[in-house]
Amino acid sequence: MPNHRYSPQEITGFTQKVLQDGYCVLQNHFSPAVLEHWNEQFMPLLRSYIDAGGTTVGRGAARYYVTLPFTQPFADPMIFEDDDILSIVESLVGEDFVMCQLATDTPLLGSDFQDIHRDAPPLFPEAGIETPPFQLAINFPLVDVTPENGPLEIAPGTHLLTKAERTELVEKGQLKIAPVYMKRGDVMIRDVRALHRGTPNHTPIPRPMAVIGYSRKWLFRPEVSIEMPRSTLGELSHRARRMLRYNPVVDIIGQNPKNETYDTFAY
Repeated sequence: MPNHRYSPQEITGFTQKVLQDGYCVLQNHFSPAVLEHWNEQFMPLLRSYIDAGGTTVGRGAARYYVTLPFTQPFADPMIFEDDDILSIVESLVGEDFVMCQLATDTPLLGSDFQDIHRDAPPLFPEAGIETPPFQLAINFPLVDVTPENGPLEIAPGTHLLTKAERTELVEKGQLKIAPVYMKRGDVMIRDVRALHRGTPNHTPIPRPMAVIGYSRKWLFRPEVSIEMPRSTLGELSHRARRMLRYNPVVDIIGQNPKNETYDTFAY
């Protein structure tokens, strides 16, 4: 039985806002207590990643991208199968979409401004045109996002600009980019083509932003994936198994540890 917080009309409104602005924010959508637990469990993963020489290549100093293991508390169907979010996702990228990413982006003290970028190239660069949405990032912070700890800055309505149009705006200083402050529990649904950048974290406390990636059913980006424990497949709903169908199934998560390969992402 679906569990919806929003009416069909409100779902349509959120969908239209993403189509128009490139993103929308659902306020107070997830349980702050649940995400506080995520943060507590994430901190040892972040420390281990850094201690093991985890790379910041492509992201700037003191900014780490860490894939989350598909285990509790992160493999939570109340999060990745949220009925309202999936209704918006389906409206934007079509039926039978896939879930391709479960990760975090975390600036630490010493981080800096990223270059303004988007997270995917156009599907048909030779045509010089943009298309309807094909990949979405569902972002939600594990701590409150403040002016001091590195808010994401985003430029509304830039997801359909061509490369020439984007370059002209940036070079002329005419890009209207602004920070998005979020409380723990808020959720951003973002077309990955919207121009944005990470900003410096001036505090000693990490600022992790979780991301779940959903894409059209035919899109495959090999640099991101979720290792699926074979032992948990039977516990997933039919919908979850279908969404996660393209991810590798493993007996033990992290049995073959490697540095993240998702370091080419800025376009």
